[in-house]
Amino acid sequence: MKPIGNLELGFRDAENYKRRENKEMLNRLFVHTRALEEVLDTGRYFLVGEKGTGKTAYSLYLTNNNYHEVAASLKFIRETEYQKFLELKRSQNLVLSDYTNIWKTIICILLAEEISAKEGKVFWSAFTRFGNLKAAIDEYYAHAFTPEIINAIQVVEESAKAAGILAKYAKLSGEAKESISFSETRFQTNLLYIQRHLEDALRSLKLPKHHLLFIDGIDIRPSDIPYPEYLECVKGLANAVWSLNNDVFANIKDSKGRLRVMLLIRPDIFDSLGLQNMNSKMRDNSVILDWGTTYKEHRRSNLFVVTDRLLASQQEVKLPQGAAWDHYFPFDASNVHETMQVPTSFITMLRRSLYRPRDILSMLQILRENFISEGKNENQVFTEADFLSPAFTRKYSDYLLGEVKDHISFYYASGDYELLLKFFQFLNGRSRFTYSEYLVAYSAYEDFISRGAFQKPRFCGSPDEFLQFLYELNVISYILDTDDGPFFGFCFRERTPSYLSPKVRSHARYDVHYGLMKALDLGLHFRNKGPGIH
Repeated sequence: MKPIGNLELGFRDAENYKRRENKEMLNRLFVHTRALEEVLDTGRYFLVGEKGTGKTAYSLYLTNNNYHEVAASLKFIRETEYQKFLELKRSQNLVLSDYTNIWKTIICILLAEEISAKEGKVFWSAFTRFGNLKAAIDEYYAHAFTPEIINAIQVVEESAKAAGILAKYAKLSGEAKESISFSETRFQTNLLYIQRHLEDALRSLKLPKHHLLFIDGIDIRPSDIPYPEYLECVKGLANAVWSLNNDVFANIKDSKGRLRVMLLIRPDIFDSLGLQNMNSKMRDNSVILDWGTTYKEHRRSNLFVVTDRLLASQQEVKLPQGAAWDHYFPFDASNVHETMQVPTSFITMLRRSLYRPRDILSMLQILRENFISEGKNENQVFTEADFLSPAFTRKYSDYLLGEVKDHISFYYASGDYELLLKFFQFLNGRSRFTYSEYLVAYSAYEDFISRGAFQKPRFCGSPDEFLQFLYELNVISYILDTDDGPFFGFCFRERTPSYLSPKVRSHARYDVHYGLMKALDLGLHFRNKGPGIH
């Protein structure tokens, strides 16, 4: 078996697999799941999953491979694009419907360029309307168009010029009878003209294969873009994705290949979009990446299969499923009540994770890093003691806390994260507490905010509101006593397609996530207790 120090463990951020030299690694590590086949369903428009669940990896795998004759491409929204939308809003007094039409225009331009590149001139030149569109795009960009969102926005910014070029080619081909003039002061009119010509050109194609455009990057809000402006932009994008797929692309006749655009999105963001018939769209038009499992069934889970594949794919001989994992982690996790015929070491990882591939990968990378720095024998394997060592628990706990910070910064100011951390000082080292004990700690926390003259964060509206906030962050779970033992309710486990925002139980017992305890200085006994739980 390959020595631990020589293992390649990939990247936590799947965007790295977009680079040419890393594409083969993704192909080697990727596990075909049911979700991959669901993504290929032409009725699915949203790829929904928590951060770190593999949304980007799925889209990149299809982009890198001509899987089932699907020509896929992936585009990322960057900070510059949000800035452009803000500038357009201020200069053109945009409303939500304008955002939707702008995104429709951008998406159609990107699809048109991807089709022309992947199908070739011999194919698309047979379609007059698309040929006119391609000629207009080439003239507008002086034959230097790179199919990225930032470049497509330029057509919207210079709508009068772009509409004029489109009209010229329509007249030359006889598609339009008379010349049309466009003015910079008639932005909405120009935009709708451009949008209509783009949609008509795409409708005219008889495609030999499917074309799928993924849009990624909306899970990150730039710090200088206010949340209301960000949300308005994303709502327009979601409406554009739905409208194009449902009203335009789904109605193209006599074409073997279909056009589709798919938005990669977190469930909490999806829940805030305000789309009509949200529950139906989540169930019928979305692919949900769910890596949930149980301790008893964990060896059959996709999460275990993906992890085992990561290790097995690097060996010189083909191994049966689970053999690579059992070689590197040949121990039983402590306090496992179910009797199993194989090592239960993977449960050690489940306890510390949010059941996401990124969490498992982060643990493997830290374990390997520690293994090398400690100069262990290359033939050694991992033990449960490696998970319990301070070198591991601190690094991994800091990673999980960084994930919490990223989530908070999406909705709130950076100072709110620092204030959040102060709350845990009033637990005085306890990682488990009752509702009554929580109220004591929260009261002390509120006094601290008041005495320090800090601006109270919006998530501290009331004790129950703050408790719900901690639950949604997966920082805490609630504990219920059942006939089968204690039940630990975490938000990531409770969330379902019809229940995107599960609620914490009040007047219960609570447990801080095991993986976060070290970074929050919990699970310790303090001799000099301050205000809070005693």
